Amino acid sequence: MSPVVVLVGPPGAGKTTVALELAERWGVDFRDTDQDIEKAKGVTIQELFVDHGEPHFRELEEKAVAAALSEHDGVLAVGGGAVMSERTRALLADHRVLFLDVGLAAGVQRAGVNGNRPLLLGNIRGRMKILMDQRRPLYEEVATYTILTDALDASAVADRAAQLIKDPA
Repeated sequence: MSPVVVLVGPPGAGKTTVALELAERWGVDFRDTDQDIEKAKGVTIQELFVDHGEPHFRELEEKAVAAALSEHDGVLAVGGGAVMSERTRALLADHRVLFLDVGLAAGVQRAGVNGNRPLLLGNIRGRMKILMDQRRPLYEEVATYTILTDALDASAVADRAAQLIKDPA
């Protein structure tokens, strides 16, 4: 079993929204590893960061991504930091991966609306720039396809993804 496509990208790129749109279009299930972790632990990602720290969360995330990659055959969205794990990147190498890229201005505007992103607390623009600089090479490393989402809504991104992924089965 393998996902039709795995979506990666920074906060604000639209991973969950686009994944839901693609799953609906293709008639497959949607799964989000952040939601898997929250359901399993009974707390939000933000609470996990505050109560247990980022290293603990990253361990949970690595396990959640590995499980989803082996169990899920629909569209999968993974957390923005999942690519930080070398093990996760190795696992993603065997899958069709769509990197939803976003420029700094658009990412800050989108992610800043959502106050439950623990790594973006404080100076959102500064934190986002650091995250994007660190992670962009890793997203590019695992990507089969890349779409710059800045000027696109979720439907337009899904249209572009459907053009790139001609056979989602």
